[in-house]
Amino acid sequence: MIEVKNKKAYFDYSILEEKEAGIVLTGTEIKSIRKGSVDLKDSYVLIRNGEAFIINLYIAPYFEGNQFNHEERRNRVLLLHKKEIRSLKEKVVQDGVTLVPLKLYFKKNHVKILVGVCKGKKLFDKRESIKKRDLEREVRKGF
Repeated sequence: MIEVKNKKAYFDYSILEEKEAGIVLTGTEIKSIRKGSVDLKDSYVLIRNGEAFIINLYIAPYFEGNQFNHEERRNRVLLLHKKEIRSLKEKVVQDGVTLVPLKLYFKKNHVKILVGVCKGKKLFDKRESIKKRDLEREVRKGF
């Protein structure tokens, strides 16, 4: 099972809420994702004209796809209900939060993406995360 996580998002943001969404892809993009050639690091979700788009998602070209290959960083439409899009837009406008893709995975042969409603961490919060992670690592090692 292929699962790609956005580790940077978990470090840079505190996640307030998570939503699962489908994503509109072409055939060569699916094949490239099945190979694991995808990167979520610099991507984000934008709501425009009542539709949710994932911007800057990198899916490597599928080399056996010849002339039918896809653009690597094109904007892709997310499949969400109108009600969900409206609630996400309200949260972004009112609370000043960001929509960040957290995880990309397969669910019954469909590609799903986990979108997080996130608030940016301050520097001292990031330092706390590092300390906590180091302590957990030391406990696992048995020091």
